[in-house]
Amino acid sequence: MNQTFSIRTEKHSDMLDITAQLENWIREANIEDGILVVQSMHTTAGITVNENADPDVKTDMLMRLDEIYPWEHRKDKHFEGNTAAHLKTSTMGHAQTLIIRDGKLVLGTWQGVYFCEFDGPRHRNFHAKIIQA
Repeated sequence: MNQTFSIRTEKHSDMLDITAQLENWIREANIEDGILVVQSMHTTAGITVNENADPDVKTDMLMRLDEIYPWEHRKDKHFEGNTAAHLKTSTMGHAQTLIIRDGKLVLGTWQGVYFCEFDGPRHRNFHAKIIQA
């Protein structure tokens, strides 16, 4: 079972919680147990799992990534000028593998699945595949 999701990002860098979209799809597909793989379809946007209770966590993460990979660096050679976005995506990762149990994603109390935009705003896609147990 496969699904491509569309998302519109509104900021240059952002982390958008996509947990509800994924769980709704799992519920609609009537999947009880399995594995969910979700991946970004872009080289400047990633997927991660992190805290979804305190919005300052994602603010801090984006700030720290900017400190490590500043947008403008005098030695970058990439002609598009978005080397920082590529580095952030490689650091964060382009995909996550999650367990489905009893029709829900197995996540910790404070965890959510995030689409990470590093070169927006843009229209983006992420793809998900369920492997039933």
